[in-house]
Amino acid sequence: MRKWALAAVSAAVVVCGLSVQANAQQAGGEAVPVGVVKAELRSINPSADYVGRIDAINKVEVRARVKGFLDEVLFTEGDTIKAGTALYQIEQGLFQADVESAQGALDKAKASLTLAQLQRQRAEDLLSRASGTVVARDQAIAEELSAKGGVLSAEANLSTARINLGYTRITSPIDGKIGKTAITKGNVVAPDSGVLTTIVSQDPMYVSFPISQRALTEAAEKGGKRSADELTVTLKFSDGSSYDQSGKLNFIDVSVNRSTDTVLARATIPNPKGALIDGQFVRVTLQTTAPEEKVLVPQSALIADQQGTYVFVVEDGKAAVRRVVPNASVGADIIIESGLKGGELVIVEGLQGVRAGTAVRATPVQPVGRS
Repeated sequence: MRKWALAAVSAAVVVCGLSVQANAQQAGGEAVPVGVVKAELRSINPSADYVGRIDAINKVEVRARVKGFLDEVLFTEGDTIKAGTALYQIEQGLFQADVESAQGALDKAKASLTLAQLQRQRAEDLLSRASGTVVARDQAIAEELSAKGGVLSAEANLSTARINLGYTRITSPIDGKIGKTAITKGNVVAPDSGVLTTIVSQDPMYVSFPISQRALTEAAEKGGKRSADELTVTLKFSDGSSYDQSGKLNFIDVSVNRSTDTVLARATIPNPKGALIDGQFVRVTLQTTAPEEKVLVPQSALIADQQGTYVFVVEDGKAAVRRVVPNASVGADIIIESGLKGGELVIVEGLQGVRAGTAVRATPVQPVGRS
């Protein structure tokens, strides 16, 4: 909880060591110039951080569904494309010929069916006038049924040929950003050629991260939420900068990882500018409780000794010690759980010349990260 204090303790040891020499020089009682910052009372959203990974909601590996020579690559690598956009064109000649052949076979089958129907009708007429036989009538019926089957088969072959012809033009099934092409014009492509290119959707995106089930439940309860699905997440990139959109949890896995005792949580987060990239690592901040009023002071104001942590405040023109209980850091500031009420003038500069009761001349300074 107080990992932030490691740097502050090291700095405090140096400050305390220097103050002995500096105080010996204050024999004349002259006021020591110091820089001060007002302890700020601010609404804080307590949170917990986790390592997460960005995942595209939709991700398609584009493959060829028929074999043929590649005539054209119709997209620019890295472009944002719409569903239905043409990506590749495979040579169509042989597939067009298959369609025409199947059409001819269907026409022939239909002609055979017409003939079979006429012969069946003639056999029935002859049988009704006692000029034909039952055997001849039955043979004609069988030939008609066979001809109908031939038509159905020819129609199916024509549909297959047309579908294969359609597969020669490969289009995008989703909106998204397209990657690099794995094959170029003039090469033979086939269903076993592997992935030709990949398309990933862009907005919104998923962010997945592991969290203990207990932490997830406690976060929901402390925040007054009916379920963990209502919790809010924000992101930070590897360089420490914050992402300007927030998201909501939308999925919690049904089983716990036995080796880490964590459950996979996933949130949906907007990505209107395309700043989030599929597979990217980010720092996920889970807002665990409702906002609370907390006192914040700059980290540079903290001093540590054997009794704990304290700060110097200015009271009636003199430095006074205030023992504090620090908590987590918020940017360049530290949350103070107790010891300050907010509004106190906390010394952040000139500490090497200050001790309890020292007369000081306070000058306000602009703390880092505050406006």
